Amino acid sequence: MDPEAEGPPIIKVTPLQQMLASCTGAILTSLMVTPFDVVKIRLQAQNNPFPKGKCFLYSNGLMDHLCVCEEEGNKAWYKKPGRFQGTLDAFLKIIRNEGIKSLWSGLPPTLVMAVPATVIYFTCYDQLTALLRSKLGENESRIPIVAGIVARLGAVTVISPLELIRTKMQSKKFSYEELHQFVSKNVSEDGWISLWRGWAPTVLRDVPFSAMYWYNYEVLKKWLCAKSGLYEPTFMINFTSGALSGSFAAVVTLPFDVVKTQKQTQLWIYESRKISMPLQMSTWAIMKNIVAKNGLSGLFTGLIPRLIKIAPACAVMISTYEFGKSFFQKQNARRQQY
Repeated sequence: MDPEAEGPPIIKVTPLQQMLASCTGAILTSLMVTPFDVVKIRLQAQNNPFPKGKCFLYSNGLMDHLCVCEEEGNKAWYKKPGRFQGTLDAFLKIIRNEGIKSLWSGLPPTLVMAVPATVIYFTCYDQLTALLRSKLGENESRIPIVAGIVARLGAVTVISPLELIRTKMQSKKFSYEELHQFVSKNVSEDGWISLWRGWAPTVLRDVPFSAMYWYNYEVLKKWLCAKSGLYEPTFMINFTSGALSGSFAAVVTLPFDVVKTQKQTQLWIYESRKISMPLQMSTWAIMKNIVAKNGLSGLFTGLIPRLIKIAPACAVMISTYEFGKSFFQKQNARRQQY
């Protein structure tokens, strides 16, 4: 049976229903992959030396804390667990030194960021895909690439200022008035563009990831449907396609993820010392520095926890999203019958 042949009529899903379908996947995915994200960025950040003296940076993968060291006469709330020798070693040391709950630390603000980002991303992708297919035809292979790139650019651009504010709030306790003063000072000194710090490495990582992910996902989904003789993909087809396409994209874009972590941690180091950021803090300069210091393998630090995180995250996210859309399609079909 050819899945390209004319099948049952497709019942449309509204943008609001797409938003609701994406929310469930975002919450489930955040709960599941947070520990792996914590370990991944701990491994990536440990090679970035902390400033000596008053402060050091502790990055748990979800938020950054600027802490006072014990040498300055103050009691630090965090005991640095030493260097990690690998993924399993990082898991064990974090649990032993900080407790198992620390693997989910920062989850509430992560959900606050993840849900709107996912809603924007998935809804924009589906809306753009439908628009492009109406213009270029159902079988145009470039549609997932274009829709994925535009949707990810939009989501990253909208969320970046919120992420900067969230990270600042988590560095220490801030009142809303102090937070307003911080934003106002940044805008007055460096302009509105200062709210998008870290945007470039995030885009360099997320946009190629999105293009590769959606293209491979759509190709794999069609291929698996053809092999199974189905018009519409099942939950397992969506799950498998999401896991495989996500894994491939995760490996290719990992160097930019490493650079993003390094850039974010260094931003806090320079801010803690109250010194201006050097010109060599560009994305490509950081990448060259990592290669010079640790070799090419340094650009792939945290590969295992990233794969362990990305593969199930992509699988759960896309399969629950497609399941949610399928649910709403059935509801809409019933309404049309009456």
